[in-house]
Amino acid sequence: MTVMEEQLFTFTVFSENRVGLLNQISIIFTRRCLNIESLSVSPSSIKGVSKFTITCFSNRPMMERVVKQIEKRIDVIKAYLYTDDEIVYQEIALYKVPTPALLDNRAIEEIIRRHNARILEITREYVILEKTGHQEETEALFRELEKYDISQFVRSGRVAVTKSPRELLSMYLEEQELRRSRSNQCQE
Repeated sequence: MTVMEEQLFTFTVFSENRVGLLNQISIIFTRRCLNIESLSVSPSSIKGVSKFTITCFSNRPMMERVVKQIEKRIDVIKAYLYTDDEIVYQEIALYKVPTPALLDNRAIEEIIRRHNARILEITREYVILEKTGHQEETEALFRELEKYDISQFVRSGRVAVTKSPRELLSMYLEEQELRRSRSNQCQE
């Protein structure tokens, strides 16, 4: 018997912005004892439609069942499942470092440059740094800055777009509209 290989999958779920939908989606994962690794919700390229980007480790058959369950939710328009090679993705991290550590140690400047981090704000007490990249990149910067007394750190969930030329939801909605118009023509 072959053990199904676990890997990180990314879901994109398109819906109208309705109260309680996030809870309904998280229950689907909970019932299967699946941990959501990251989650972000934002407006999509289609007016009035929200896009959930969710990551989870599991095997493909399980993730395909999860997509089907998510699509059964009444407020969900469409859900898609991707592997990392099918999407372009990033996350953003913010780091709060004491200003004296930055001023007193030239090594921090080198770390900031090497990691292509940006300085967002400087006060007498602290410096806020921003790093955009993959999780490994934002964690690498965190590990290097840890020695300089990071007072706060936060990392967003993954945001992703497909490598396909157009948003798949746009194509799906166009197909649905075409089917509807054909159906209406047949009824006339």
